Amino acid sequence: MEMKFGLRQQMSQRLVMTPKLQQALKLLQVPTLELEQILKQEMMANPMLEEIDPLEDDEEGQDLENEPKEADASTNSENGEEETGKEEIDWDEYFNDGFSGAVYEQEHEDLDDRYERVAVAQESGVDKLTTQLHLGVDDGLDALIGEYIIGSLNSDGFLTVELSSIAREFDTSIARVEGVLAIIQNFDPPGIGARNLREALLLQLDAMGQKNSQAATIVRDHFDALKNRKFGEIAKEMKVSANKVQEIAQEIGQLDPRPGLSTFGDDAKYVVPDLIVDKVEGEYIVYLNDANIPRLRVSRAYRDELTRSKEEGDKETSEFILGKLNSARWLIQTIEQRRRTIVKVMQCIVEEQRDFFEKGQVALKPLTLQQVATRIGMHESTVSRVTTNKYVQTPRGVFELKYFFSSSLDTDDGENMSSKAAKTRISEIIDNEDKRRPLSDQKIVDILKGEGLNIARRTVAKYREQLHILPARMRKTY
Repeated sequence: MEMKFGLRQQMSQRLVMTPKLQQALKLLQVPTLELEQILKQEMMANPMLEEIDPLEDDEEGQDLENEPKEADASTNSENGEEETGKEEIDWDEYFNDGFSGAVYEQEHEDLDDRYERVAVAQESGVDKLTTQLHLGVDDGLDALIGEYIIGSLNSDGFLTVELSSIAREFDTSIARVEGVLAIIQNFDPPGIGARNLREALLLQLDAMGQKNSQAATIVRDHFDALKNRKFGEIAKEMKVSANKVQEIAQEIGQLDPRPGLSTFGDDAKYVVPDLIVDKVEGEYIVYLNDANIPRLRVSRAYRDELTRSKEEGDKETSEFILGKLNSARWLIQTIEQRRRTIVKVMQCIVEEQRDFFEKGQVALKPLTLQQVATRIGMHESTVSRVTTNKYVQTPRGVFELKYFFSSSLDTDDGENMSSKAAKTRISEIIDNEDKRRPLSDQKIVDILKGEGLNIARRTVAKYREQLHILPARMRKTY
């Protein structure tokens, strides 16, 4: 069989992602807070865009019919087809043709770089500890050793490097490294620089003036039994009651098992709701929380300049303004369609999950992206983008839109229950159990079956673990 290279012509249809559609998909997915920054950048880049003063009456009312006819179409250099400025953005057409959002994100990661992100200078956890080190250490070598130790702490605040390795790095004794480490372990927050959980707890008890307390004795001498909640065994060895040991264990449980999070952890992120759901006269009303989003229109001054340049035959100026005009009109249209799409999706969620808004989490119904997409006539990928990284403020609190979607469990009456609702019910059962005789997973299964919910024991165990609830033998109190 002979193999050779050759050239041949072939006609085929393939998907072409135009820059404008890329921008539309990007704007659909970003949360409101980020959208505000994007629009401000667009206004700086496109002189045809201007913000409408909220106190000013917009006489044109965004009436694009009055704009120059030449702005209705522009030629796309990639596919040679004309794009109409007034056409709807058909996101679903691209998804139905096999477009993968994941591939798009990988191939166009640089889109975010088009918008300037202003970083806020904040002191890092390493900086905080280094400042304390320089105040507490005078010797130059000790300072270098201390900086090395601080740089070797993980996000939980634990030292991840052997002291012998640090000693070899600076050609010094382990005792000197231990001395510097002891200094760091007195820094704020208490427990920082520990080599394991036991040492972190002991450091915190020491900082609280409880170095020789019963709590310190339990952590120091009975740590394995404490982890397994073998209170009877500890009580026997310490010659105290099991109830006393349990009280001390509860006090120990108030200590921070990951002291580095307060220093190295991410700063708190404040959520700005993209949508608001209010109950008005018995009905739930959905509206966007976009009061800070600039209202845009095409600049009148540049439209007048376009008319002048056409009359004077200034082709270069006319083409520049027409290009910017098309971009401005597309952006305004895209933002408006984004608003309608997001509200439409949220209205569907509210209708599907009305029982949740009325009764709470236990009434949450199973719901999938496909169900919402089918009901509102959109593609599932469009709904996924709408619900990604967006939050809604409701009478029951602030929730991520993804929260309202979950898998289903079968019930005896033929209806389905949301997995989130099942978790809520399991949590309620455990909260109300006799703490001296906690319920096993099988007992919980029996209770749920009595309520009509068919669920396996391993599923109860999985949900309990996801809720960070201990097994029955470790929940027992004395």
